[in-house]
Amino acid sequence: MRDLYQRLAVSPVADQPTLDSALSRCPNSALRRDAEAALGIASHRARYDEVHRTLGDIGRLRAGLGLTHAPHWQIEAANDFSMPADTAPPRVETLDRRVAAAVSFFDRWCSAQGVWLLVTVFAMGAGVGLALGLPLLAWLGFL
Repeated sequence: MRDLYQRLAVSPVADQPTLDSALSRCPNSALRRDAEAALGIASHRARYDEVHRTLGDIGRLRAGLGLTHAPHWQIEAANDFSMPADTAPPRVETLDRRVAAAVSFFDRWCSAQGVWLLVTVFAMGAGVGLALGLPLLAWLGFL
């Protein structure tokens, strides 16, 4: 479907005199007839505007999902609502990377915690050994 507003170079919220002026300047007679039929009558324009919004939403959704036409698609006549694919990574991939980084950090912290637990137990054992061993050595007369 053709985007009549785009082809007439007017805004979708343009008033009727602006639209009539654009129609009178249109060099393409087939486009002018289609635009007069779709946009010239208020009830037809309301229905066209609804379809126009829907097709625009679909075009933005396709672009956001990274969907494009097949490589052999060369025709521009029905390409008015197509948009270039979004090159930004989807939010799911971004979230997945952030969760993976958090899990990796937690795993490193847990493994480091095990090492520090071993060091702490060894230090406490050495401290208890010294605390009990020194009085014992003094009692036995070695100190």
